[in-house]
Amino acid sequence: METTAQPAPPASPIDPQAVQLGNLVDDDGEFTKLHPNYKTALRVRAALTALPVIFGAMMLEGSLRGQSPLPFGVIIGLVVFLAVLFIVRLPSRRYHARGYQISSDRLRVVRGILWRSDTVVPFGRVQHIDVDQGPLERFFDIATLTLHTAGNHNASVNLPGLGHALATEMREEIRAHIKRESM
Repeated sequence: METTAQPAPPASPIDPQAVQLGNLVDDDGEFTKLHPNYKTALRVRAALTALPVIFGAMMLEGSLRGQSPLPFGVIIGLVVFLAVLFIVRLPSRRYHARGYQISSDRLRVVRGILWRSDTVVPFGRVQHIDVDQGPLERFFDIATLTLHTAGNHNASVNLPGLGHALATEMREEIRAHIKRESM
């Protein structure tokens, strides 16, 4: 029985490491997903936000012990249940609701669960570009690419959740495009 080697499939156009500025933006096409570490960072941030609420529920439950018509643990149980939903489900939904497309002359960023936002930034309008990282982002090796544009309404467009190396590469390629266009 003879087997033939199958050729490797081409790199997926939604692979963040395979993004190239020469690709065309297809308004109905698929978006590039953010770095997987972004979902984990969102969960850590949600857990840090939920901890004081859980602690407050524990304090409230302790202060109402013997005075409340509710059995002990009901308040804590409800708050912990809601916190688990907040920590597990919401970051996953936020992660899947974000994406971007990049072409040789523009960046398109889509975000939002309830209120969807679809922003297209032509590189000709970009004034300067930032790559930001907080302590949590540095730990997970992700960054936020911020494009500052001319104008006052939505003058800054943030694209969080990129791998740090990819965000830096995108900044340099956009800057090179702006430099070519201004000459």
